[in-house]
Amino acid sequence: MSLSDVSNILWRERQLLELLLFKLEEEQMILAGGRTRWLPHATREVETVLGELKRLELDRALALDSASAELGLTEAPTLKRLAQLVTGPWRRIFEDHRAALLELAQEIDTLAQTNRDLLGRGHQATREALRVLGDATPDTYSADGVATAHTVNLGLVNEAM
Repeated sequence: MSLSDVSNILWRERQLLELLLFKLEEEQMILAGGRTRWLPHATREVETVLGELKRLELDRALALDSASAELGLTEAPTLKRLAQLVTGPWRRIFEDHRAALLELAQEIDTLAQTNRDLLGRGHQATREALRVLGDATPDTYSADGVATAHTVNLGLVNEAM
């Protein structure tokens, strides 16, 4: 494989990371809007993109191994190191790929953390609502994994609240 093959794989990786960012934003809108009915679908789409990224990561590793052999290296370099080793337009191409990948990774990390926070708040709100309604508890298994039966005493909710 050539440097061109490595660059093509990096382009594809960037596209998938942008798609992941989009899917995480969709997930965030679902969470923020309280439309949890669609959450399993959104999560499945995120997992699909992550699976494709893992496969592409392997392709990139193989392409880097091959390209490093062509460059006379004994092991595959990091993207930063590869950009330092090549000359001409390739240096700028790999520097641009690296910068874009780092930026996307940061955006994804921030958005994923926000989504985790939203999920946590939603979970807490659900637990509190169940506590208000009576003796109901969302726990259905004990600490040792045995199913537990709970008596559910639902009270009336005053709509004027």
